Amino acid sequence: MTETKYPQLRIVPTRFLNPETTEILLDKIYTIDGIRRLVLNGPNLPATVPYGPARGEINDNTHRRIIKVCGEDYLLHVQVGSILLELDDASVIPLIKAACDEVFSDKFPYGITEGTYMRSNMTTTDYAKYGIVDDKRILGMSDPKSKQRPIILQGIK
Repeated sequence: MTETKYPQLRIVPTRFLNPETTEILLDKIYTIDGIRRLVLNGPNLPATVPYGPARGEINDNTHRRIIKVCGEDYLLHVQVGSILLELDDASVIPLIKAACDEVFSDKFPYGITEGTYMRSNMTTTDYAKYGIVDDKRILGMSDPKSKQRPIILQGIK
């Protein structure tokens, strides 16, 4: 039995995205049919200072906040540096480029590359964290240090 290979994209802006820009871009991308999975990558923004003399104090970072994507609230706990997408087929790539052009055109340059960026089969970390999973969308997307499951938006199939 052959496994279906889905095209994957990586969107890399030349700087980290602020929450407002992330919110606008995700709203535009979310309206495009044909996106299977989406991952926001970037450095973690912890709620409390993890080390140093201020250890345990509240980390007052304005980039760690709740964003609204398609009417649902999500805590943005990373400073977005890249966005990974897995698509049903390559026909939606021009639509994604158009959405990125619209959001980034007057702000800063960005790059889109096609390749393999997400695992599509179960990893040992997935099994250790979740056991056997029925929802194939979370495969290969677990962060070994994270204490929460990946967020699944209802419109993405």
